[in-house]
Amino acid sequence: MLQIKDIAVVILNWNGKALLEQFLPSVIKYSNDAVIYVADNASTDDSVAFVSEHFSTVKIIQNTKNGGYAKGYNDALKQIEEPLLCLLNSDIEVTNNWLQPIANEFNRDINTAIIQPKILDYKNKSHFEYAGAAGGFIDKYGYPFCRGRIFDTIEEDKGQYNDITDIFWASGACFFIRNFVFKSLNGFDESYFAHMEEIDLCWRAFNTNHNTKYVGSSVVYHFGGATLSNTNPRKTYLNFRNSLFTLVKNTDKNVFIRTVIRMKLDGVAAIRFLFQLKPLHFFAIIQAHFSFYKNLGRILKQRKLLPKRQNYYNTSSIVWSYFVKKRTKY
Repeated sequence: MLQIKDIAVVILNWNGKALLEQFLPSVIKYSNDAVIYVADNASTDDSVAFVSEHFSTVKIIQNTKNGGYAKGYNDALKQIEEPLLCLLNSDIEVTNNWLQPIANEFNRDINTAIIQPKILDYKNKSHFEYAGAAGGFIDKYGYPFCRGRIFDTIEEDKGQYNDITDIFWASGACFFIRNFVFKSLNGFDESYFAHMEEIDLCWRAFNTNHNTKYVGSSVVYHFGGATLSNTNPRKTYLNFRNSLFTLVKNTDKNVFIRTVIRMKLDGVAAIRFLFQLKPLHFFAIIQAHFSFYKNLGRILKQRKLLPKRQNYYNTSSIVWSYFVKKRTKY
C-alpha cells in the first residue's frame, strides 16, 4: 500500500531562485511526509545555496550540465528510489491534500502508471492552465489537446472535470509516474531537450499497456511560461519538431501518410503565423521541419525498436474540429 512517504516530489531548477522562493514554500507546507528534491541543472545563480540555507528538509541533486527538461530529469531520477515520482515544475503552487488522491488512485488501480492532477492558471485561478488543463489527448496526426484547453481556447473551471478518468498524456508541469515504469521506458528522450517529451513518454507507456489517469480532486496552480513563453519562437520550434519526432516514433501504422498530412497542416500553421505578422514563428516551423529531416534516420531506427498499439487517438483531426467545425470544447 503506497503512502505519501513513498512519493518523491522532484523540482527541476535552472537559475530559478525567484521561483523557488515563491513556490517552494507551498510544496513544503502541503506535501506532508513526501520527500522533496530540488534537482539543479548546473545553475549559475545562487539558487542551490538559497535552498540549502532556507529549506533544510529539501534534498538537493546537482546535475553536471544543463541538459534541459529531458536529460535533467533522467540524470536526477537515477538517484531517487521512492516508488512514486512527482515531476513538478518550479512555478507550481500546490494545494492542501494534493498528494493523497494521487496515492489513492495508484493504490486502487495497479495498471495505472502515470497520473496528472487538475492544473489551473496561477494568474487566473478560476480557469484551466494551458499546459495540461484537465488531462491530455492526441489526434491521428499527433496534435495534442486537453480537456479544458483546445489550442488557445481555455475553459473556466466550473467543476466539469472533477472526475477520475483515463487520458492519453499527462502534463510535464505536474507529472506523477511509478518509478519502475519510468526506468523501464528508459525515461525521457533526451534529443527533445524540452517540450513534448512527456507526451512521447506517455505514448510509449500506452504502447506497452500502461494506463495514464487524470485525478480532478488533486489541484495545483501553474504560473506558466517561466522558462519559455508561448510567444517565444524557440518554443514553437521545439513543439513542432518534437511533435513530429513523437508521431513517427510511436504511431501504429500508415506512418508515411500521417506524417505527410501532418507536415502539410504544419505548413498551414506557418502561413497563419505570417498573416498574424509573426514571421519568427513562421521560420521556427520551417527550421523544425529541417531538423526533423536531419534526424529522420535516427527516429526511424527508434521506431523499429518500439512496440506499437492501435487506437491511440480520440479524434481524427483536432485541427479540422477546432478551426473548421468551431468546436472549442472536448
